[in-house]
Amino acid sequence: MQKETTIDHALRATWQAVAKMYNEQAAKHGSTMSTAFVLLNIDYENGTPSTALGPLMGMEPTSLSRILKTMEDKGAIFREKHPEDGRSVLIKLTDYGKEMRKVSRASVIAFNEKVKEELDEEKLNNFFEVTEKINQLIAERVIFNENKRKAI
Repeated sequence: MQKETTIDHALRATWQAVAKMYNEQAAKHGSTMSTAFVLLNIDYENGTPSTALGPLMGMEPTSLSRILKTMEDKGAIFREKHPEDGRSVLIKLTDYGKEMRKVSRASVIAFNEKVKEELDEEKLNNFFEVTEKINQLIAERVIFNENKRKAI
């Protein structure tokens, strides 16, 4: 099997191209794709508990901490004690952070609209069906489960 015809290669190559595209866009605004992703996952009005951000985005706490520190240094976010749980911290957007979030959101919308212009609804539905199934197989741990299938 050629690497170009494997599912994982297609996924990885496509994601790398998407990430590069988003990083190029973010760089125009002195940012990164990771920062934009965080901005999009913080509740616009009420903020988001810092402990909820990592799982929400599938990001490791160490990586998230570094990104949050950079965002705080740049004035995009601030930390505030959670009003209902003094042990927890809310991550909130500053006015600058809200503006940057709008820029990030516009980039995501532009990407999605362009792809939707190029593909018919059936192809998009097939794409989402395939990615959902791949995620399901991974979550159920059936790909490398000895009882279901022999790993190479």
